[in-house]
Amino acid sequence: MNDRLLSFLGLCRRAGKLVIGFDPVRDAVETGKAFLVLVAEDISANTLKKLNTAFEELDVPFYTVNRTKDEISFSLGKTCACLAVIDKGFADKLSELITAEQKKEENI
Repeated sequence: MNDRLLSFLGLCRRAGKLVIGFDPVRDAVETGKAFLVLVAEDISANTLKKLNTAFEELDVPFYTVNRTKDEISFSLGKTCACLAVIDKGFADKLSELITAEQKKEENI
């Protein structure tokens, strides 16, 4: 199956424009380097709570993608439940893909 979102995440990783893992993501957001934060749909409640607490006052788009940790990890080649995109162009394209996917799901 061809998954554009996962393929694009893999491209972002190869380009060096992803930060992976809770602590690096939090640091990227707090330093203003992150343009977008993505989390897997099956992220632990504890980690999600920590993310919400850390980012509630910061203006960074935050999406829960309709993919599991295993699917995201497989596409990136590294275990991953949350990640940050540190490039504006890549972040805009990912936001576009996620929004289009969400609209498609609403129409089903």
